[in-house]
Amino acid sequence: MSTRKTLKTAIAGLALILSASMALAGCGGSTGGAKQTGASSESGQPVVVNNVEPAVGLVPSNTDDTAGWKVVTQLFEGLVTFGKDGKAVNAGAQSITPNDDASQYTITLKPGLTFSTGERITAETYAKSWSFAANAANGMMGASIFSTIAGYDALQNEKGDPKAQLSGLHAVDDNTLKVDINGHDSSFGYKVGDVAFLPMPSNAYADIKAFGEHPIGNGPYKLASWTHDREIRLVPNKSYNGPRKPANKGLIFKLYTNVDSAYSDLEGGNLDVLDAIPNSALTTFRNDKDITPYVKPGPAFKSFTIPQNLKHFTGEEGRLRREAISLSIDRKDITTKVLHGTATVATDFTAPTIAGHSAKLAGGDAIGYNQKEAQELWKKADTIAPFDGQFRLAYSADSGFKPWVEAIINSIKNTLEIDAAPYALPTQKEFSGAVHNRTINAAFVQGLQSDYPHPEGYLVQAYDSSAADGKGLNNGDYKSKEFDGLIDKAAAQPELSDSITTYQQAEETLLHDLPVIPLWYANVAAGSSKNVEHVDFNYMGLPEYEKITK
Repeated sequence: MSTRKTLKTAIAGLALILSASMALAGCGGSTGGAKQTGASSESGQPVVVNNVEPAVGLVPSNTDDTAGWKVVTQLFEGLVTFGKDGKAVNAGAQSITPNDDASQYTITLKPGLTFSTGERITAETYAKSWSFAANAANGMMGASIFSTIAGYDALQNEKGDPKAQLSGLHAVDDNTLKVDINGHDSSFGYKVGDVAFLPMPSNAYADIKAFGEHPIGNGPYKLASWTHDREIRLVPNKSYNGPRKPANKGLIFKLYTNVDSAYSDLEGGNLDVLDAIPNSALTTFRNDKDITPYVKPGPAFKSFTIPQNLKHFTGEEGRLRREAISLSIDRKDITTKVLHGTATVATDFTAPTIAGHSAKLAGGDAIGYNQKEAQELWKKADTIAPFDGQFRLAYSADSGFKPWVEAIINSIKNTLEIDAAPYALPTQKEFSGAVHNRTINAAFVQGLQSDYPHPEGYLVQAYDSSAADGKGLNNGDYKSKEFDGLIDKAAAQPELSDSITTYQQAEETLLHDLPVIPLWYANVAAGSSKNVEHVDFNYMGLPEYEKITK
């Protein structure tokens, strides 16, 4: 199970999610100056897109920010890529075949794969790349996603041999890699689409930091130059023969520190695509005649958690009160009037771009709006123990959440006629600390977004018992034998359709128990200039850069 950045926007706000490319990365400690790794021989104008300075070098298994992800995924190609519907599409893999219980996988590579320098890509290339990434001695931020591969635990010594390999990887021949799994992992065929699983050439390991400044990949583009804090230029990789063949003459990632400045450039025609509209323009960008606006489904799930040990929210009393609170929230009104249509009311615990997302789960009425039923459930809970005190919904004051948190509280107060209030902690750091230390003593806002479009990336880390008690993202410490059993069953079902059916059954258990109150999915709110065509967005809510033409 992945414990790494499954919650890329953990306990983060909708405004942050909508501005992910501008806010998630921050500015790395770079030194400035152009780093030339090649020059474009293409004619015509490249497409100019927004980004911020990547937090670290462009090393796939060390990429833990959206800014780096945008670039690295253009420079490298893995075994699979994903369509905008979240379905896996073979890229470097000819096939990825699990055994009967998803405890072993056989990966067959397409013949003739190479890096842009002509170096061959073989099964051993992948075995070495993944072992390097998983080995704690190499300090890669993406290490934990390899934890389901046999031999992972033996590599978790930071002072161990940095060249030690995962014992569960076996290069049978140049084009065949066998993978032994710790237990079962039916999501592995999707998980290999994570950025950490991208292959690296042999020259990467001598000086991984230097490689991050001058990466050589196998993706649709090559790095032409990186002028730190200003721009990153990519040119098409003529040797690339995968499913993402560039239709344009190249990309220029213009590096901003302020999304409002990027929006001004978009309006002025100096930026071709902006993947995050600033809060200041959310109410007006759809009618801005200088741009083409986009509002699309995105991968970010928003909810709030009611801790399992919170007073009046334990046992059957707690279950009744959770459902009553869920039914008392007018999500449609809030997403329309407060969030200005930049979110879509939730129907499950995943997201619209994820395999297995559903709007028709049994028990889905629990995340509707029904004042009468909410009041009846609350009164029923009062017969178990009369409610006293105040219901509080916690968030960080520096998050920008205040308007919609207040709207939720008002909806609850007006429906249930109870004392309810927002609970603002001064900073995100203090808020996160109170959540993780279990000292918050209130319901609290939480967000979730997986790096690979599979229900495992949403359900296991947030609700499985193994992720409770500070071991994952199950911050409400929800524990259900029924849910855990269904998750284990899904992990051993190699057929995606079978596992999705089981994951959905697990979600129906969540709809009954409501360890979190689902709210909405953050939509992609973006814009393009009038200079470009064929703008669309992938499962991560980011542009499909290779399709854009100018």
